[in-house]
Amino acid sequence: MWTLGLLKTIKDPKYIVYSDTKIVMIRDMYPKAKFHFLVVSKEEIVGIGNVSMKHISLLEHMQQKATAYVEKNFSNVNFKYGYHAKPSMHRLHLHVISDDMESEFLKTKKHWNSFTTGFLLNSSDVIQQLKTLGKIKIPSSTECEKMLSKDLTCHQCNTTLSNMPKLKQHIRTHNYTRY
Repeated sequence: MWTLGLLKTIKDPKYIVYSDTKIVMIRDMYPKAKFHFLVVSKEEIVGIGNVSMKHISLLEHMQQKATAYVEKNFSNVNFKYGYHAKPSMHRLHLHVISDDMESEFLKTKKHWNSFTTGFLLNSSDVIQQLKTLGKIKIPSSTECEKMLSKDLTCHQCNTTLSNMPKLKQHIRTHNYTRY
């Protein structure tokens, strides 16, 4: 079953960039930006919807290790850290993704919107919600579908484009001097 693919990848040395007793950080096999990593929990947690207050220290650890890795290896690159509201892959994982959003694997509106809308729950916000509310505000299935089907809009300047090839051409105008 492809939804369990992370369990295989976290054991493959060619993808692992960091590992400790709680997490494994891997290169995404199908990156949606120039730099895209996943911080995967070693604890068997299906996804962000299964997290409770007892997992605060794990989420903080995931965020801290991701931030430390980025700061050490990518001095001039901006990253987002977040969890998909309705993840497609089983096992809790934090996306660590550069904001260029340039990739041959970024092919569909759903891919684009899963990283450029509220569908990507900011890691710091998730941790804060757990601490203050005792739970995470996860958008409903209907809200998630609306976010994933939104028009293709540039994440840098809010220009709306009609298709992925035009969007990809447009975002290169923002990224041409970077990295």
